[in-house]
Amino acid sequence: MTEKEYNECVTTHADHVYRFILKNLRHEEDARDIVQTAFEKLWRNRAEVEREKSKSYLFTIAYNSMIDHLRKVKRIYLKEEFTDETRVVNKPMHNAKAVLEEALGRLSETQRSLVMLKDYEGYSYEEIGQITGLNSSQVKVYLHRARLQLKEYLVKVENVI
Repeated sequence: MTEKEYNECVTTHADHVYRFILKNLRHEEDARDIVQTAFEKLWRNRAEVEREKSKSYLFTIAYNSMIDHLRKVKRIYLKEEFTDETRVVNKPMHNAKAVLEEALGRLSETQRSLVMLKDYEGYSYEEIGQITGLNSSQVKVYLHRARLQLKEYLVKVENVI
């Protein structure tokens, strides 16, 4: 990959990679860091990466960095004690986007990533398998289970109203 091809790759794919990571992490600064790291790795390995495979390479690197980040964050957590007075009960959600975000937030990291890659970014099962390290059968099964969980949450009246 030449420098010009790298710059075209940045222009073409930066927004897509950032959106994907941001939707999964829901933290802008961390998403920017992960995307920047992915592009740095692409720059360092540009001689070995073919231009046609740069998008898949970027998503793979970003996905793996995101998973590493999530694992690190899970190890470092703060526990807060809440009393019954501070707990929010029956928080109204009238915004469809907020309801969908809540539904996606209930999925595991892998399921959420698969849904985002397939339904939001439009990757094929094989491409998702390459990015996540799963085979296409596993991708189909995990994606099916994730969609069932989303459906189960979204069809409940109390979650939508």
